[in-house]
Amino acid sequence: MAGSPTPRSPDGFDRAILRIIQQDNKTPQRSIAEAVNLSTAAVQRRIAAMERAGIIQHNVAIIDPAALALTITAIVEVFMADERAATIDHAKAVFRAAPEVQQCYYVTGGTSFVVVIVASDMPAYQALARRLFEQNEAVSHYRTMVALDRVKMGAELTID
Repeated sequence: MAGSPTPRSPDGFDRAILRIIQQDNKTPQRSIAEAVNLSTAAVQRRIAAMERAGIIQHNVAIIDPAALALTITAIVEVFMADERAATIDHAKAVFRAAPEVQQCYYVTGGTSFVVVIVASDMPAYQALARRLFEQNEAVSHYRTMVALDRVKMGAELTID
């Protein structure tokens, strides 16, 4: 998206459209139009406006890691050596650049980051942890929790 988002507050029609496309963003616009009682052209304009405004940030596919033999999901608490802006900005850049990092949150409460990582197996996770955390002088320490089961996955937000 080029330029800065245009300020926009979603109305009832926008919220109804968002509920539908969060379930399946490939829903045909004519089906959305029928469901929300608008014309197809109006739905198209509203979706485009929400994209320009930054309400809709990305259209993505959620992939099952197991289908790609990514059998390890690790949730990692990362504790930085300090919280200086340069340290945090560098860590953000490193985590963004690692394709194995599926989600990354800069958080409060003693932990600096919570990072969700997928890997094919434990040796692959160990090599990644060594590169991202152990060999990173800005990381004080980290704690890994390995997921036993993926109970819920997705990006759906409650829209009232």
